[in-house]
Amino acid sequence: MNRREARIEALARRYVERGAYASMEWLVRRDGHEWLRGAVGMADPLNNTALPSKPIYRIYSMTKPVVSAIALMLVEEGHLRLYDPVAGFIPSFRDLEVMERDGTRRKPARIMTIEHLMTHRSGLSYGFLPDCHVSPLYRKTDLRETAGPLSEMIDTIATLPLAFDPGTKWQYSVATDVLGRVIEIVTGKPLNQVVSERVLAPVGTADTGFCVAAESRSRVMPVFGNENIDGLFVVPKGEQKLLPADVSGFYPSDNPEFSRGGYGLFSTLDDYALIADFLATGQDRDGEALLSPHMMRMMWRNRIPHEQMPLMLGPVRLAGYGFSLA
Repeated sequence: MNRREARIEALARRYVERGAYASMEWLVRRDGHEWLRGAVGMADPLNNTALPSKPIYRIYSMTKPVVSAIALMLVEEGHLRLYDPVAGFIPSFRDLEVMERDGTRRKPARIMTIEHLMTHRSGLSYGFLPDCHVSPLYRKTDLRETAGPLSEMIDTIATLPLAFDPGTKWQYSVATDVLGRVIEIVTGKPLNQVVSERVLAPVGTADTGFCVAAESRSRVMPVFGNENIDGLFVVPKGEQKLLPADVSGFYPSDNPEFSRGGYGLFSTLDDYALIADFLATGQDRDGEALLSPHMMRMMWRNRIPHEQMPLMLGPVRLAGYGFSLA
């Protein structure tokens, strides 16, 4: 083990030993080749369960870049345009309202577009954003308490008010879930099928999808923390403890019909490295382009206006909307 590997392992072990995580696994690749790899901890230290070979994780918002890249494929193919109104695909979005901080509601001053969804400037929200005045309404709807069809989730979102006029502010939100529904409508296929055909199969993943094969479910890592992600920024500070959480109600591993745009995928470290290679190069495992170099340059270019900086996620200031956030 070289000095760099030892430093990474020591840091990861400190996180595990203080109870921040049950385990940590890492992989660093350069030019498509493995450079560093390691793992510490246990799958379930409360029950003395060792890490399985090739652990499978619920990757939550790391689903978002995959779905957004597929939307760009559809843009490049002419099936979708960045300036297309979302309501042109989802009729329930025709009657959206903006809710002011005093509770009054009005019609939006701007039309919500596909680009607004892709850049998190749609006016939509999440239930866990402490400074957003519409977040309490999201919490009341229990969007994450069901694993029903994506279409039902999106129609529920359409009943909620916007926090601001589309395009006027950056705010992390359920926008990529809505984008996933647009992809379903444009392609005429379920999102899980589109993700498999457009990304997972071409890049060669073995254990990634919205549903885990029965013979592989023993490798799905248990979740520790707050079962309700809406409590993300309201958990009191103090001693960190590993508390088991059952998230199977809204994040099932055994439902072949389940899919979401903003979360929902299961994956392994090696599989997501293949996905990351695609997101960095636009190419599949054979070097064939899934996205053109021109579209890749557009994907990597900042599209957030300077006046809408800095990006804030609750109390956290972000350097940018990249893989620090997924």
